[in-house]
Amino acid sequence: MNINIKYLNGEDVNALSMTNDEILDAVEEGLLASGNGQTVIEPRMHLVPDPAFNGHFNVLRGYVAPLKMAGFKIVGDYVNNYKIGLPSEMAMLNLFNPTNGMPIAMIDATAITDMRTGAMTALGGKYFGPKKARSLANIGARGSSYWNVRLLNHLFDFDSIRVHSRRRESRDSFGEQLSNDLGKEITVTDNWKDCLDQADIMVEASRLPKPTPLFKTKWIRKGGLVIPYGTMSALEIDHTDIMDKIFVDDRGQMNAGPLGALRPHINAGKVSPESVNAEIGEVVAGKATGRESSEETILFWHRGLSTSDIALGAAMLKKADTMGIGQTLKYA
Repeated sequence: MNINIKYLNGEDVNALSMTNDEILDAVEEGLLASGNGQTVIEPRMHLVPDPAFNGHFNVLRGYVAPLKMAGFKIVGDYVNNYKIGLPSEMAMLNLFNPTNGMPIAMIDATAITDMRTGAMTALGGKYFGPKKARSLANIGARGSSYWNVRLLNHLFDFDSIRVHSRRRESRDSFGEQLSNDLGKEITVTDNWKDCLDQADIMVEASRLPKPTPLFKTKWIRKGGLVIPYGTMSALEIDHTDIMDKIFVDDRGQMNAGPLGALRPHINAGKVSPESVNAEIGEVVAGKATGRESSEETILFWHRGLSTSDIALGAAMLKKADTMGIGQTLKYA
């Protein structure tokens, strides 16, 4: 039996030039399948090879029935990689036929990880954000932050965008890139308060070495949307006390592992899988209600879904076939 698999490397993924709508549509398709009970999402697993390396691996596993694909992604998360000229997150996605286990494709998922994370943030804005949101604040300058801002702005066309990152060189270059790509002024701040205070949509994608409550609850305006997904929590413990609604991407992943923006709140008994209002997939599928009024202050916490990786990877494979991009590798 001859079995071939498709391989898309980083250059191939870049050559696809996925549009904003192609990315958002693919991730939303995965959420719709999840909301309709057509996915299997196993909570992510972590591997810390050695604490001295200041990094870890995440292993994500899932199945999307409408796409007829199962997938596994391994992503390294190494905070200090900028010192050696590497992205902090590098990943590989493997796609399989779920009926017989046959491998279908291998895809460099570094860009996929950034794109699908930004798409989840943007879709959170779509379903939970103020309808007339005019200002965006984003903490962090890693790859997913770029897609947070780009895709949210695609949906809202903000009047004001403010960004902050710990290192001056990273935040300045980040602001310049966004300004060039979006064709609008980006305000780069040197502190958290000037970035976040009273913005309509507030995104926290920081790279903290340990949990540190830098995101002050008093900066959140009534009716705003807060989207935190930093690995180490930056939220004050009373953050969840002011929320009218809390949504997540997947209840099953809430208690998985020691990491995540709401970990202290879960440990303190302030948030549980039973206390959240709904998963975003349930809202996409019309089985739960998202924002209902301009006065609701909402928190949306996402940890990243394997099904988003699979859905975006499948969309890339389809486009690659159309464009004749990628390599065919002999498996057996």
